[in-house]
Amino acid sequence: MATLTKSKLTSQETMQLEDKHGAHNYHPLPVVLAKGEGVFVWDIEGKKYYDFLSAYSAVNQGHCHPKIINTLKEQAEILTLTSRAFFNNVLGVYEKFVTEYFGFDKVLPMNTGAEGVETAIKISRKYAYEKRGIPENEAKIIVCENNFHGRTTTVISFSNDEDARKSFGPYTPGFVSVPYNDLEALEAQLKEENIAGFLVEPIQGEAGVFVPDEGYLSKAAALCKKYGVLFIADEIQTGIARTGKLLACDHENVKPDMLILGKAISGGVYPVSAVLTNNEIMGVIKPGQHGSTFGGNPLGSKVAIAALEVVKEENLAENAERLGVIFRDRMNKFIESSDLVKLVRGKGLLNAVVINDTPDSSTAWDICVALKDNGLLAKPTHGNIIRFAPPLVMTEEQLHECCDIIEKTITNFKK
Repeated sequence: MATLTKSKLTSQETMQLEDKHGAHNYHPLPVVLAKGEGVFVWDIEGKKYYDFLSAYSAVNQGHCHPKIINTLKEQAEILTLTSRAFFNNVLGVYEKFVTEYFGFDKVLPMNTGAEGVETAIKISRKYAYEKRGIPENEAKIIVCENNFHGRTTTVISFSNDEDARKSFGPYTPGFVSVPYNDLEALEAQLKEENIAGFLVEPIQGEAGVFVPDEGYLSKAAALCKKYGVLFIADEIQTGIARTGKLLACDHENVKPDMLILGKAISGGVYPVSAVLTNNEIMGVIKPGQHGSTFGGNPLGSKVAIAALEVVKEENLAENAERLGVIFRDRMNKFIESSDLVKLVRGKGLLNAVVINDTPDSSTAWDICVALKDNGLLAKPTHGNIIRFAPPLVMTEEQLHECCDIIEKTITNFKK
C-alpha cells in the first residue's frame, strides 16, 4: 500500500496498479497519460506527445476543448441527472438541436456507442414486425464481415473476430453476414425473406480503415430502398467530421434510414450516443420499451450541443479533408522509399498504413512503441496495420511535424 500514499505515482507504478487490480481486457501501449490539451497529451513524467488516436475518434475537437469543458462545468453545478422519470429543461433543446443538425425527425439518446447499436437493432426489428409484417422473431439484419459495432453479447454474435467471440456464447440469432464492399452478395441477401435492415460502417475502422469502393454506399442504400430494407449507418467512429465531411455517408450524398452516433458527439468529455431516424420508424418505440437511466441526461445533452457547435464553428470537417490529403500524399511518397510500409489508405483524418509484415508479427506494435519514444502515440489494429487519427484541430504545420516523426521512426526502425 506504500505506493498509494505517495503524492505522485510513477508510470511504472501506475501500470502495475492496473495490472494487479484491473481486469486484463485491454493491452495498452506502455504510456501513462496525465494531461491533454488540443492535439497533445502528457505522461506522468511530463513528456509531451502528439495524440494520433484521438481516443478512437472520440476527441475530434481536441483534448479538453475550453468551450466544451466550460459547458460541462456550468451544467454540472446546476443539474446532472433526473432520469427520464421526469422532464428536464435541457433534453428537448438538445433533441431539437441534434435532429436539425443532422436532418432527422427524431432522436433516441443513449450513452455509449454499443448502446446506440443495440438501440438501432431493437428499433429496426420492431419496425419490421409492426410496419412491414415480418413474422415475430423472424427478422434478420444483414451485417458485414470484419465489422466492429461494439462488444455486447448481441454485437459479438455477428462478429467474425474470434478474440471477441470465443467462449462468450451462446450467441444471439437473427444476423446474416456478407462480405464488405460486395454489392452482389448484399443484393443476394436482400432478396431473402424477413430482412429488416442492413447495418454497415461507411468505413471499417477497426478492420484497418478499410475504405469501400466509390459508389458502394450509395448503391447499397439504393438496393435497401428497392427491397424495402432499412439502411442503418454506424457512424460512431466515422461521423462528426472525422472523414472530411460531417458524416462519411455525405461523401456519397447518402441519407441513412437510421444513423448511429457516439464518441465525438460529446468531444470525448462525457459518454453520449444517439440514434436518429424519421417519425414513422421511431414511432414504434413506446414507453417502457427501451431506455437508460443516464440516456438524455442534462449534463450530456449540454455537452453534446457544445461539442457539435465546435465542429461547425471551427470548420473541422474542412480541416480534416485538407489535412488528410496532405497526410496521404506524404505517406505515399514515403512508401516509394520504404520497404516497411506498403500501403496508406483512408479519408479525411481517418487513415492507416499497412506494414509489410504478417498480421501475427509484432512489427506494427514495435513501431508504435518506437513512435511513442519519439513523441507520437498511435496503436496497431489487426496485427500489421497502424491507425493514424489525430484530433481535427491539428494545424498543417503540426501535421508535417508528425509526418516527419513517422517517417524518421520507420526509416530508423530495426525489426
